[in-house]
Amino acid sequence: MKSPFPFASAPIIDGQDVKTGATVAAVNPATEEAFADVFRAGPREIEMAVASARKAFLSWSQTPVADRQRHLARLLEEVRRAHEDIARLIATEQGKPVGEARAVDIVPAADTLRYLSRHAGELLAERPIDYAQILFAHKKGSYRFEPLGVVAVVTPWNFPFGIPFVEIAACLAAGNTVVLKPASVTALTGLAVGDLCRRAGLPPGVVNVVTVAGADTNVLVEHPGIAKVLFTGSVSTGVEVMQRAAKNLTGVVLELGGKDAAVVAADADLDRTAAGLVWGAFVNAGQTCGSVERVYVVKEVADELLSKIVARTKMLRLGDPLSTTTDMGPLTVSGQRDLVEAHLRDAVSKGARILVGGERPRAKGWWFPPTVLTGVDHAMHAMCDETFGPLLPVMAVDSLDEGIRLANDSTFGLTASGWTRSRRTARRFAEELHAGTVTINDHLFSFGEPTATWGGVKKSGLGRSHAGFGLHELVNIKHVSMDLGDAPAMPWWYPYDAAFHAFTKSAFGTLYSNDPLTKVPGALGLLGSGRFFGYVKVSTLATRLGKVF
Repeated sequence: MKSPFPFASAPIIDGQDVKTGATVAAVNPATEEAFADVFRAGPREIEMAVASARKAFLSWSQTPVADRQRHLARLLEEVRRAHEDIARLIATEQGKPVGEARAVDIVPAADTLRYLSRHAGELLAERPIDYAQILFAHKKGSYRFEPLGVVAVVTPWNFPFGIPFVEIAACLAAGNTVVLKPASVTALTGLAVGDLCRRAGLPPGVVNVVTVAGADTNVLVEHPGIAKVLFTGSVSTGVEVMQRAAKNLTGVVLELGGKDAAVVAADADLDRTAAGLVWGAFVNAGQTCGSVERVYVVKEVADELLSKIVARTKMLRLGDPLSTTTDMGPLTVSGQRDLVEAHLRDAVSKGARILVGGERPRAKGWWFPPTVLTGVDHAMHAMCDETFGPLLPVMAVDSLDEGIRLANDSTFGLTASGWTRSRRTARRFAEELHAGTVTINDHLFSFGEPTATWGGVKKSGLGRSHAGFGLHELVNIKHVSMDLGDAPAMPWWYPYDAAFHAFTKSAFGTLYSNDPLTKVPGALGLLGSGRFFGYVKVSTLATRLGKVF
């Protein structure tokens, strides 16, 4: 079945489509109907892709950063030209509304491309070091940021365009080459990413896309030619990826999801808070690692906030993801709907009440309505385990102290939000909520900001993406020191004679004592040391006396 979209439907290796002997159907989650065939890759194609990427790395890694930036700018232009087709593809294959696809998948990709095309040079520029040790003052030190090699990018189905593009753009800016393994259920969107890279004129092999599934992914993660693995997905799979990568001491960056909390203070703007929580919970049908998955609100405003949340939730329109009037589409896979229903049943059986939603529609497709729960507690899976669906549990708490404590009572720590009008309370949220990102009076937006790091603590993963910190995950931070002086040797080199011991004793007292009765005699001893004057220029040291005193 030919794809109705103008992008590749076969693995892209060394700049070419590789039509294998096996295909799998791309299925529309709104209708459960197949709409295209995708050629499936296997271990053979993985070997080809890694070999192609390694070959391309030899030249791409030597390409000046300014030239890499120009490639990213051209890639941004290709995304701009194709964005309507991309949005329709995402809506058809993954299920989010077409306008939302543009806003939360394509815009973050475009922003990252624009940011790195303008700023990668300064972020990766060699940085001088001002050595703290005065005896090294004559040396010139610096940090260089050099590419690692071939990076395996393994991405999920919930943001099938935004996540891979953000990660690939950083890999390319840093001088690495890429083998992308997209999620099987959104493989066409992953291939569109590779196709756009090809259209933008990236050299063959710089970006390869392999549409593998299941255990074949292990071949990529365990491949000795992979320098680093960027993985986004579940905790259990992330642990397995880390274990398999460890066989070759391959580094990993893991983004493993969350159970993100929102804490609402009594002084919060409840209209804004309700609007923000409803969007944060139900955007992408709740299939977002940074979704609002639990709310803690102080009792004095809990009823009022709940009524506003319910009213806004009832206004949401489920429907065809390609319609411009749709607010929420179906879930992407049937198994995710099953998990949402399991969490809902568990909560209700333990005393939770459904305020809106909660019943599966009879329509064909993997639909589930936005659902609000109250009467919840931490004995329920819906408050402790990642739901990854349109379920919003709201818990009233006695105090802000209790709300913050319960928000932190989680094995996850990706993002969290605090809702307040008070600067003091906002500062408290910032300091006390345990997460990789804390936002005040907003939630989830920061994935779309290229200067804001993305990543978490605890079981939410390891490492960071976005911004300079994300780039530094993708380079060898090389320390370089140059000593072009004419001294025959350093004073701490052999032989360990009497002059050596006198030098080290005087130097130690001079450098580390705060007592003038020790520091002054040490300095005088150092000045009288043959080792000192034989190897260290006084003129150089004179400009660094602040490091002594």
